[in-house]
Amino acid sequence: MGYRITAKADLSPIDYFVEVEAPHVAEAWKPGQFVVFILHEKGERVPMSVYKAENGRIGMFIRKLGKTSLQLYHEYNVGDELWSFVGPLGKPIKVKNYGNVVFASDAVCGQAENYATLKAMKEAGNYTISIQSFENKANVYPEEFLAKPVADEHYLTTDDGSVGIKGNYLDVVKELIEKDKVDIIFAGGKLGTLAKLAELTRPYGIPTITTVRQIMVDGTGMCGSCRILYGDEIKFACRDGPMFDAHKVDWEDVLKRAERFKEQEQLAKERYLEELRARGVI
Repeated sequence: MGYRITAKADLSPIDYFVEVEAPHVAEAWKPGQFVVFILHEKGERVPMSVYKAENGRIGMFIRKLGKTSLQLYHEYNVGDELWSFVGPLGKPIKVKNYGNVVFASDAVCGQAENYATLKAMKEAGNYTISIQSFENKANVYPEEFLAKPVADEHYLTTDDGSVGIKGNYLDVVKELIEKDKVDIIFAGGKLGTLAKLAELTRPYGIPTITTVRQIMVDGTGMCGSCRILYGDEIKFACRDGPMFDAHKVDWEDVLKRAERFKEQEQLAKERYLEELRARGVI
């Protein structure tokens, strides 16, 4: 059985939206969990955050980052089928009434989690605050894909100040903390920013739960690739996360491990782009 693509849209020059029909996954998925898809029989396993799980369909935000994400963008359209779609994987977060819940994000996976998490938190009676950061105006998603509908307060920032607040979500978090408006923070996106967020909130003792997106191979805990040093323990992002208490994560180790296959990933991407050019696709 294949998994049919039911919707696809550009979000920005670098990110896009894909929705896949997968009733068994959509019915069981909970905020904090992820999915894994394979494009074709010889394809790689790709872990992906979830934006929406509704009506038997899973919506995802995807960056044109590597060979597989580019192949899905250029060669698969609405009506086409993915070879495999597995999930939900990982541990769901605890959804309850915390009070003032903040979700901060500055990259594609985090933007998806921002909406999904705050939707559940709002339904649980929380006051929800969304902070979504982008590089510039061109990369900001269309309004219908932002987290505004599930946020009591929504802040948009850009690095260059071309729209919204100039800066990053860290700047807004600082202001919210000073106003005593934060009971718990969830966050996802760039690992370097998440490490800084952990240091920002640590002195205040504010619970900070972040997605630690390490390189996964199987996504079920078998390979050990997504190992995380977590306090005095070893955890695995796919099995024990992917969301963790940011104050217990060894961020120096996380950042080092995230760089392991950059050269190989870039090479595979360049070869695929050359193939597309030769075929006249781009």
